[in-house]
Amino acid sequence: MTISPEEILETIEMIEQESLDVRTVTMGISLLDCSHPDVKVVGERVIAKIERLAGKLRETAKGIEMDYGIPIVNTRVSITPISQVVAGGHKDDFIYIATCLDEAAKRVGVNFIGGFSSLVQKGFTTQDIALIEAIPEALAITERVCSSVNIASTRAGINMDAVKKMGQVIKEAARLTADKDGLGCAKLVVFANAVDDNPFMAGAFHGVGEPECVVNVGVSGPGVIRAAVKEAKGKDLGEIAEIIKKVGFKITRMGELVGREISRRLNVEFGILDVSLAPTPAIGDSVAEILEAMGIERVGAPGSTAALALLNDAMKKGGAFASSYVGGLSGAFIPVSEDQGMIRAAREGVLFIEKLEAMTAVCSVGLDMVAIPGDTSAETISAIIADEAAIGVINNKTTAVRIIPVPGKKVGDMVHFGGLLGEAPIIPVSRLSSKEFIDRGGRIPAPIQGMKN
Repeated sequence: MTISPEEILETIEMIEQESLDVRTVTMGISLLDCSHPDVKVVGERVIAKIERLAGKLRETAKGIEMDYGIPIVNTRVSITPISQVVAGGHKDDFIYIATCLDEAAKRVGVNFIGGFSSLVQKGFTTQDIALIEAIPEALAITERVCSSVNIASTRAGINMDAVKKMGQVIKEAARLTADKDGLGCAKLVVFANAVDDNPFMAGAFHGVGEPECVVNVGVSGPGVIRAAVKEAKGKDLGEIAEIIKKVGFKITRMGELVGREISRRLNVEFGILDVSLAPTPAIGDSVAEILEAMGIERVGAPGSTAALALLNDAMKKGGAFASSYVGGLSGAFIPVSEDQGMIRAAREGVLFIEKLEAMTAVCSVGLDMVAIPGDTSAETISAIIADEAAIGVINNKTTAVRIIPVPGKKVGDMVHFGGLLGEAPIIPVSRLSSKEFIDRGGRIPAPIQGMKN
């Protein structure tokens, strides 16, 4: 890949003035060969393998930063969904493995390790049930372990028994981390149509179709897009889309350069580049402010969904033209607590969960880092998950829920998570009951794939 001097100068300006960065370099590691009837042996093998393969990941990323001047915010590890590795079917086995994963992450110096995960879109195995029951305690006693559960897919439909269970798990995770405002829930994602190569936490895992070891890169740049859109006064929306597409192309080129160089230095296969606009609490590094730069008075106003659809599609087009290895989720994230524009709109009472849900139909993922009252029932949380899964299943896209019922907090209160997780106002949810619907359980069948009009 040839980079021109002009592209280098543009990239330097984006980094210095517009918060362009590589949000994460995530090493995916297969742990299938770590399986053993003795869970202690599994733990030893897991730590040893992660240390062997990811031991130089952080050091190498720092070297890239020094050599190229490109900020790399996080280094992370994703692993095979651990329910497929641990042979035992007991909750305590998985809690023990969670501590081993946390220890491995600390030893190699990565920010997070993802893959305390299970895929149950069509039903449960004994291991799946044990892992899901272990999630609340595992997230409460570890610092760096992230968990995800895929409860639905377009081909399988929605496992409503899993949906009900995950509402209960989220409530318990919040209770066990009440002293940290339910922080355990910030490390837990419930998916529909989860992808195998997502480098972003908390939902990253290393799919079974992936290589033995691979480097995936997540590159972000909402500040760059925001600056370009603000300069485009008087342009129509077609021209705005073209501007975003061109900037997305440049961002992708930078990300692939970093990914391939890290891959070369580590002698590990290069996987994918996830071109996602992932905001941070930093001023100006906001997806919401991109929509507002297009002419939406405040995110949440009518037109917000259309503007987000334009943004998401243009980013994907720019990325796909720049690289043949674009994957993961790619598009735009709308995590409420991590985006100053989203936080402002929620505090002003103009952005509600219903509007967020509508916007998830056209963004990269779903309801992300949404703080709700601590007394919200498990059944209501399950119903929110079911709604989000339905959007994903019917539209054949990835959707997810990362929602935090903050113990002791009510609508209008603020919760502060710190770091990249930011802060969030507690937003209202419907007080109407969905308990009877959730209690029915079973499986919502997969949608018909033919006879579409």
